[in-house]
Amino acid sequence: MIGAAVAAANWAEPAPEDAPTVEFKAFNTAADGRPAPRVVALGGGHGLSATLAALRTVTDALTAIVTVADNGGSSGRIRRELGGLPPGDLRMALAALCGDDEWGRTWADVLQHRFGGPAEGGLHGHAVGNLLIAALWERLGDPVRALDWVGRLLGARGRVLPMSTVPLEIEALVAGVDPANPGATDVIRGQHELAVTPGRVLSVRLSPPEPPAAPEAAAAIRAADWTVLGPGSWFTSVIPHLLVPELCASLAETKARKLLVFNLSPQPGETDGFSAEQHIEVLADHCPGLRLDVVLADEVSCGAPRVHGPLEKAAAALGAQVVLAPLAAPYRAGDKSPRHDHALLARAFRGVFARG
Repeated sequence: MIGAAVAAANWAEPAPEDAPTVEFKAFNTAADGRPAPRVVALGGGHGLSATLAALRTVTDALTAIVTVADNGGSSGRIRRELGGLPPGDLRMALAALCGDDEWGRTWADVLQHRFGGPAEGGLHGHAVGNLLIAALWERLGDPVRALDWVGRLLGARGRVLPMSTVPLEIEALVAGVDPANPGATDVIRGQHELAVTPGRVLSVRLSPPEPPAAPEAAAAIRAADWTVLGPGSWFTSVIPHLLVPELCASLAETKARKLLVFNLSPQPGETDGFSAEQHIEVLADHCPGLRLDVVLADEVSCGAPRVHGPLEKAAAALGAQVVLAPLAAPYRAGDKSPRHDHALLARAFRGVFARG
């Protein structure tokens, strides 16, 4: 951190023509020596981090397109006090792209470090990476260019882009918020508020409606060989990308094959009680005309006939086949939360990409 501070103190603001040239050269992973595919991963939060941690071992031609609707915690405070995009999910994506060497592990830890101290303190709860990203945004005035500079500092194996260059808010139609009136519906505004609200999510929308896509994000989708959607919070990390008109159109127009990574289980507060096929159906409801090629799912959680059969039928309706593979990590002591294993996910990606 001291070295980084010294470098920042001696760093003159680069002129536009001095912005880092971001080039991602795919390395060979196929047995026949073919270059690894150009992959675009869309999502947010821990789900996208798992995908990126796996994909960065498969290809260097990797772009993450990240949701920008977070309004809680450190991101929410920065958003309210400074304006602009919430940096939290972007920070997590950058940390996931750090290498496994000492430099990468150190910077990943620094980005994710949160300040302690008294709860009323100005720095309490802020993630270092959020402050670094916000500082570069203020200095450069361009969120995409600033993220490229952070990625360059970290030696990130891939590029991180916001799905839109305007901050967004998620609004959800939720049933059963009031236990005394389970048939009533309410509109819940804000990603954080949605995460802690009881009830069943019926649909989501973005505010402002039809927001502009980051041009670099739409271009990356059109140039990709594969696009990867999920896993993650279905209504707050996965579906929002489909509600940005230009991203939805780019997904429809691209020649890239489309891969959906399935969650290991329904998520409390968002998809409680959802069947496997309902996860697919709500995607189609929010992006009519969506087509997929592959749905990648865990062989244990989705392998039983009562789950696999309906899931295959729902996937086939969007043009996709279901590929089952071992994806779940062993439970950690004291933590029974399901999570994807990065190595198993990477192996599954290699297998799917090799099939073409």
